[in-house]
Amino acid sequence: MTRKTKFMRRVEEQYQQPLEVLLPKKITEQGLTLTAKELGVGKATLGYWMLKLGVSTIRVVLSPGDSLVVTRLDREVPDEGPAH
Repeated sequence: MTRKTKFMRRVEEQYQQPLEVLLPKKITEQGLTLTAKELGVGKATLGYWMLKLGVSTIRVVLSPGDSLVVTRLDREVPDEGPAH
């Protein structure tokens, strides 16, 4: 289990979902810079959170006519219990 800071837990409470779920959604939708700004952290802090939580990004460059399919493997996000 990854230990989270008080601020990380506060963000989870605000968005009512774990950062392991929230960050990939937000970063995919709006990118690193806007996600960091929306969460009230710097890009370096967001990068640290991603590293700490095992959230990774991959850049893929496609040629015209190419496509990409992403498949999510079913996995459970560990429950950290009630925030203190």
